[in-house]
Amino acid sequence: MSKEIKIGTRESQLALWQANKVKYLLEAQGYTTVLVPIKSEGDIDLVTPLYEIGVQGIFTKSLDIALLNGKIDIAVHSLKDVPTQLPTGIIQAAVLERGPVKDLLVYKTDTTFLDQPDYIANIATSSVRRKAQWLRKYPQHQLHNLRGNVNTRLQKLANENWDGAIFAAAGLERIGVRPATSVEIDWMLPAPAQGAVVSVCRENDDYCRQALEALNDLPTALCTRIERDFLRGLMGGCTTPISAYASIKDGVVHFSGELCSLNGDQLLKTETAAPLDAAASIGINAAKTILNNGGDQIVAQIKNAR
Repeated sequence: MSKEIKIGTRESQLALWQANKVKYLLEAQGYTTVLVPIKSEGDIDLVTPLYEIGVQGIFTKSLDIALLNGKIDIAVHSLKDVPTQLPTGIIQAAVLERGPVKDLLVYKTDTTFLDQPDYIANIATSSVRRKAQWLRKYPQHQLHNLRGNVNTRLQKLANENWDGAIFAAAGLERIGVRPATSVEIDWMLPAPAQGAVVSVCRENDDYCRQALEALNDLPTALCTRIERDFLRGLMGGCTTPISAYASIKDGVVHFSGELCSLNGDQLLKTETAAPLDAAASIGINAAKTILNNGGDQIVAQIKNAR
């Protein structure tokens, strides 16, 4: 195993944690690796809301280019940031065992405001999914855009006159910065593939494909594929409030999916279950169910709004 595997990663603390996890796992198998940090468009522009940037793969595009150009051999991403259609010549080679999937509310002082129907709270998040779900439950609240890496967002929350901000539990916990002033949002369904880390490589790179094969966690790979099938079936991306979560218990795959309007006033949801050997099409079928029950109209409204 003499070939050095160049691992491409974004430069944020969380991205480096994820890349170092892959590096450790590969080196445990005897491979030689080196990290190659690369800036993404999503890291450079920290002001414009993601839905206004309108670029598929805003956090993955730069790494895709470096991978296809041979500057790196594999790229490591948060799977929820990866477009459902990978660029030609790039394949998904391994999905690591999933981490926490829930969203967290990081609050400034306490959470009593959540039980005060007349209080107009100020909540920050850059996710249209989180905004839509939050407004559905708390339509009186004011939502604010919040961009940047985990540490930047935590600092912005500390500096601004906001009541709280929404984060992915995995992001905060992996780098050890989850504040004591945080609570899991039990009622909020996560983004498709939230909490999962993926490694991609060139389709014709048998060496890296074989190296990554041992890192692939089959239950996580199946559940996240089902969730991303649901996302793709609804023609969704970072501009559409789509939530999905699949889990496996006692040989049965359980799936929940939601499509929400931008302001939260409309919500379509579906729940289903199937044995492992019959679960491959759960996500696609769930998306069809949503579309056939009025989801196509919500998707059209969102497209027109953009």
